Amino acid sequence: MASNLALLPEPEPLRAVTVSRDVQEFDLLIEDMEAELGEAWGDLNFTEASAFLRQDEAEKLEFIVIAVDTDDEDRLPLVADITRQAKRIGLKVILVADGLGPMSLHELLRAGADDFAPYPLPEAALSDAVARLNSHEGADNAEILKRAGAEMGDVVDVETEKPQLPAATTGGGGGRSNGAIFAVQSAAGGDGATTMAVNLAWELANSSKTDAPKICVIDLGLQFGSVATYLDLPRKPMILEILSDVSSMDEQAFRQALRTYKDKVSVFTSPADILPLDLIGPEDVIGLLTLARACFDIVIVDMPGTITGWTDTVLSQSDLYFVMCSLEVRSAQNAMRFQKLLKSEGLPVERMAFVLNRGPGKMDMSGKTRVDKMADSLDVKFHAVLPDGGKQVTEINDQAVPLSTLAPRNPLTKEIQKLATSLLDAREAITTGAAPATAKKSAKKAIFGLKFG
Repeated sequence: MASNLALLPEPEPLRAVTVSRDVQEFDLLIEDMEAELGEAWGDLNFTEASAFLRQDEAEKLEFIVIAVDTDDEDRLPLVADITRQAKRIGLKVILVADGLGPMSLHELLRAGADDFAPYPLPEAALSDAVARLNSHEGADNAEILKRAGAEMGDVVDVETEKPQLPAATTGGGGGRSNGAIFAVQSAAGGDGATTMAVNLAWELANSSKTDAPKICVIDLGLQFGSVATYLDLPRKPMILEILSDVSSMDEQAFRQALRTYKDKVSVFTSPADILPLDLIGPEDVIGLLTLARACFDIVIVDMPGTITGWTDTVLSQSDLYFVMCSLEVRSAQNAMRFQKLLKSEGLPVERMAFVLNRGPGKMDMSGKTRVDKMADSLDVKFHAVLPDGGKQVTEINDQAVPLSTLAPRNPLTKEIQKLATSLLDAREAITTGAAPATAKKSAKKAIFGLKFG
């Protein structure tokens, strides 16, 4: 019997999405979206939207509609970041707001919203906003505020005031408003994730005497995080308070929570006490990373050794997610299981960069064969093979200083410096549009095609 499946119409490609805490709270918006687009639209919550806008599929949309009400006042930094993400990939943004004050509305307009529709939606309000976007006229900010019922004396003149970038972004980031995020996780205990995170941050911070990027390390090992130990930094008691209520944290509170190592690297340490990993959720992680990106050029996240409810959030937010492996069966199996889990969830595994630690020496041919077999079994290509630095690495870690301070000639030190240089070259190439300086020397680095920030 002939199948009827071929007669079924193909689903329409998405033209737009709504972004809200819960789209069911905006039933009139659902009706207007269906009237305007039919089935060619979808809905996302704030966490999903932040991850989706970093994927290539998002660039195919025509516009997004962000719906917020008074219950979302504490999420405005996240909403503003989603707006900026959408604008960076060329999307138009329509803001649908219910009961927002003039200052909150002004904050979202400065983030880049193109048009506004009050909620409950007047008849044809969404259709008119879409028409204005399609005509490329856009909406005047003053007009938007008046349509929102705001008193113009209550807000700053949005036509003349220019957004101010955080002071930290004027360093080696070339004036970028958002920094890159590199996360590091061990496939198994002792694979060297924290050693790499700390030393990579130090090498990046010392890459230039005049124009080095501003670096921040965030230790998300809420139970046994040791970044503070590796740098001999005391843990601030306020870390627990911030993690307990990330949504209320602003930039000032975030900066106050940081420790600084030799005026080069800022560190958000793990808490002094052992805490459950579910103390924070995906929205808390997004809020923390959003602030860090706004304040620093490069953010390095030291992940816990276990999978949490927000591991996928960090992966989606990261430009590169380093997975540290060792040349042993335990590490290889864990890396394979981790990769299989991410693929089954449809997560962006292309952002994963596998790094082999304690690799064989140049003359160890049998060791190189084992590396090739491990790469084949994982179906990956190692982005870097770090040599075994020997007992000297452990001894220097115990002294709580970076490797290059006491062992500049250690092979591990030199390889991490090369990795830092590669990351900076790739970042500079993406910022300026030029070819990476190291691309001509080596074609093995797959990081050059990534979109940082």
